[in-house]
Amino acid sequence: MVEVHASNGLPALSIVGLPEASVRESKERVRSALINSGFQLPPKRITVNLAPADLPKSGGRYDLAIAIGILLATGQLDADVSRLEFLGELGLNGEIRAVPGVLPAVLQAEDKGLVVPYANLQEAGLVLNDPQRSLHGQQLLGAKSLLEVVAFLLAKGTLHPAEPLLNDEVGYMHDLADVVGQSQAKRVLEVSASGGHSILMVGPPGAGKSMLAQRLVSLLPNLNWEQASELAAVQSVAGQAFNPQRCLQRPFVAPHHTASSASMVGGGSVPRPGAISLAHHGVLFLDELPEFARPVLEALREPLENRQVAVSRVNGQIIFPAKFLLVAAMNPSPSGYFPDDPLGRCKDTPDQISRYLRKISGPLLDRIDLHLEIPPVDIQALQREPSHRGESSAQVRERVARMHALQFARQGCLNSELSPAELQQLAVLDEPSKDLLSKASEKMGISARSYHRILRVARTLADMSGDDAVKVEHLAEAIGYRGFDRQGLV
Repeated sequence: MVEVHASNGLPALSIVGLPEASVRESKERVRSALINSGFQLPPKRITVNLAPADLPKSGGRYDLAIAIGILLATGQLDADVSRLEFLGELGLNGEIRAVPGVLPAVLQAEDKGLVVPYANLQEAGLVLNDPQRSLHGQQLLGAKSLLEVVAFLLAKGTLHPAEPLLNDEVGYMHDLADVVGQSQAKRVLEVSASGGHSILMVGPPGAGKSMLAQRLVSLLPNLNWEQASELAAVQSVAGQAFNPQRCLQRPFVAPHHTASSASMVGGGSVPRPGAISLAHHGVLFLDELPEFARPVLEALREPLENRQVAVSRVNGQIIFPAKFLLVAAMNPSPSGYFPDDPLGRCKDTPDQISRYLRKISGPLLDRIDLHLEIPPVDIQALQREPSHRGESSAQVRERVARMHALQFARQGCLNSELSPAELQQLAVLDEPSKDLLSKASEKMGISARSYHRILRVARTLADMSGDDAVKVEHLAEAIGYRGFDRQGLV
C-alpha cells in the first residue's frame, strides 16, 4: 500500500517504509515524470509511506502509485482510486515501463482493479484463460504513460483492457523421431513422462544422453491454463519476459554444473526462484551430474520429496513451487567409458571408478526412480533412411496424455506422487510378485524409499499395458531400472 501526505513546511519529498536504493531513487523519477507530463510538484513537505513498514521494498514497481498519490494529495487530481491498484516504473518523460512480478500481483489483487504497464498486459491477461479463477468483474488495464492514467481517472480517456490469449498451439524444437536407435531409452522416457518419474542416464560421451533429455519435454502433455499461470507467475518474479507464444509449453531448464546452491534453489537478499522453480511443471536437466558441487546436489533432496522449496531469510520465509521432473546424466567412469568397453578406452581402476560414482550421495540416488544405462549409438542405425526411424514426439505424447488423464481420474495425481497408503490400494501384489520383490530386497538391499518407488514405477508400467493390477512382469521391469541399487551405491 502506498500512502501520500502533503503538508506545509520546508519543501521535501521523503519515502519511508524500509525502501531500498531502487525505491529511494523513485522520488527523482517521479519528480521528473510529473513535471514532464505537465503537472507540478508544489513546494510542500510530501511524505510517502510504503506499508507495511516492517517489510523491505525494492524495485521500481511503486513509481506509478507514488505519482498518482502525489497528484491526489496536492489537489491536482480528484478521483476515487479506492478500488484500483497501480503498478509500473516511470521514465523521466512519464512513460510507464514494464516491471517484474505483475502476474502474482494480479492473482493477489482479489476484486480490485489493476493498472499495469502496457508491456505487461499480456502477462496479466493470462489469468483470463484460467477457468479455475473468477475475476468477479476485476478490471485489468494497461497504460503506456502517466498522462493516460490521469485521463482515465478523470473519465477523459480509456486504457487498454486485458484480453484472453487465443494462441494455444505448442511447438517444440526437438522431436523424438530425431533419435536413432536407443529403443530402451525411448521406452524409459515414455515411462518417465507417463508417471512423472525421475531418470538418471549413465553412458559414454556421444551416446545421446543430452539429446534424449531435450526430447523428454516434448513427450509431456501441454500445460493447462492453471499450470501456465503458476509457471508464468514464477517466471515473472524471476524477472523473465513473458512470451505468449510459449505460455503453454513445458519448461526445460538445464543449469551449468558450476551453478551455486542459491541459483539452483533460489535466494538473494530479496529471494528469487532458482532453477528448480523455473522448471515447475517441466524438466530439470542436470548434465555431468558428478561435476555439480555436493551441496548443490544435496539441496535437491527436499524439493524432490516435497515438490516445493522454502527460502528462509532474516525477514521471513518464501515458498516457491518446485514440481519438476528431474533428468540427470553422467558418464560411467572418469574417462567416460564403461569398464567393459570393447575398444579398451576405459583406463580407470575400480577404485577410481568407485570414487567417481560416489560423488553422488546414496540418499539422492535413492530419490531417482529410473536408473538407465545408455549404450553407444549403433553407427549402422545412423545410416538408415529417415523412413525407418521411430515414432514422433506427437505420437508418444498422445499416449502419455491418456496415461495422465487415467491417473488423475483414478487418484487425482500422477503415480510418482502416490503416498505409501495409496500404493497399498493401487499396487496390490500377488504372491509371485511379493516373492520377487522380497528376493530383490534381500539381494540388492533396497531401502523403504526405493521399495515404494519400485511400486510406483510398476503401477505406471501396468497402466501403460492396460492392466488394472500390477503383475510380476511389471514389477520385474521396475526392479531392472534400479541399477545403482544392484551396484550397492544406494
